[in-house]
Amino acid sequence: MAQSIFMAGILIGGLVLGDLSDRFGRKPILTCSYLLLAASGSGAAFSPTLPIYSVFRFLCGCGISGITLSTTILSVEWVSTRMRAIKSISLGYFYTSGQFILPGLAYAIPQWRWLQLTVSIPFFAFFLLSWWLPESIRWMILSGRSSKALKTFRQVAAFNGKKEEGEKLSLEEIKLNLQKEITLAKAKHSIADLFRTPILRRVTFCLSLAWFSTGFAYYSLAMGVEEFGVDLYVLQLIFGGVDVPAKFITMVSISYLGRHTTEAVVLLLAGSCILSLIFVPSDLLTLRTVLAVFGKGCLSSSFSCLFLYTSELYPTVIRQTGMGINNLWTRVGSMTAPLVKITGELKPFIPNVIFGTIALLGGSAALFLPETLNRPLPETVEDLENWSLQAKEPKQKPEAENASQRIPLQPCELGLGPN
Repeated sequence: MAQSIFMAGILIGGLVLGDLSDRFGRKPILTCSYLLLAASGSGAAFSPTLPIYSVFRFLCGCGISGITLSTTILSVEWVSTRMRAIKSISLGYFYTSGQFILPGLAYAIPQWRWLQLTVSIPFFAFFLLSWWLPESIRWMILSGRSSKALKTFRQVAAFNGKKEEGEKLSLEEIKLNLQKEITLAKAKHSIADLFRTPILRRVTFCLSLAWFSTGFAYYSLAMGVEEFGVDLYVLQLIFGGVDVPAKFITMVSISYLGRHTTEAVVLLLAGSCILSLIFVPSDLLTLRTVLAVFGKGCLSSSFSCLFLYTSELYPTVIRQTGMGINNLWTRVGSMTAPLVKITGELKPFIPNVIFGTIALLGGSAALFLPETLNRPLPETVEDLENWSLQAKEPKQKPEAENASQRIPLQPCELGLGPN
């Protein structure tokens, strides 16, 4: 029950904090989320009763959701187009490192209260360090904070050894180059905007199904570790270890084959692995473990790809809201997975049929998403509409194609790279 409440906290956190981040900025929400996780995690360690413990775990889930979303969006909005995939996968390796560290800590600290406190205290340090992170330039400009954006531009330019180029940049130049985007961003945006146009409806529906199926299938394998006949701590290390090659292959794939193809393939492979478990006898533990580990690696790759892909598909003005909604569907999947596991009491193969089929549906839905490889981030809903129109038109000559993707402000002179 406590685990389900924790997942509910991640769900609600993604919905609420995603919208607040688009309104008040990525950095404030990230900073508050670090403090929330540190305080609630420490409080859970000293909880005298289950209800109080559950409340703190719910708040922990909210904090984790805010950290995940804000970190992903800040990374995508700061780095250059060619570095987005590398940056996104690099962040994923820190998650993998946590999977290696946690089993060791759990083995060394058998008392759950001390273990809970040990993993919560470091977030107080992260809370303090987050004050030195710069806010998203894109968000500041589109939110009318041009003066602060200029100041941040110059600070980052100086940090990158481009101080003179940064000093040459003026507030009038920023406003002139982004006049259209600033005007369009003055309109208020909400969750309803995710369904306002045909292309946004298609993107939201397909991404939601991909996110749901990934979380749904991922936790089906995570909760079934006792079925494979391997020591719990060892299997957890194996599950963490498969992330290392999986994330590297994902980085190469999304950089060269594209996000669209990668996401579809990994979900289809994961669904196939889960369905294959139905036909493998229970006494063939090694083969079952291999299939489960491979499927888990594919689902981990799906998570890595989806965080980047979703950030690139939604326009800046509703990007965090879109991330929050899709993160919500992942948590719905993770909360639904335990209920589906119960159906195994009727027939052992039923859960795997459901988990595998949903994963295949998620992979199929990804096939209907537009490709974002080597494209600049869309600033407004109109930019995304133009993508859809360009995809239906005959392929342009290289010169024309480059011109259509050129954006007014080129921060590469400041050491930020092209966006």
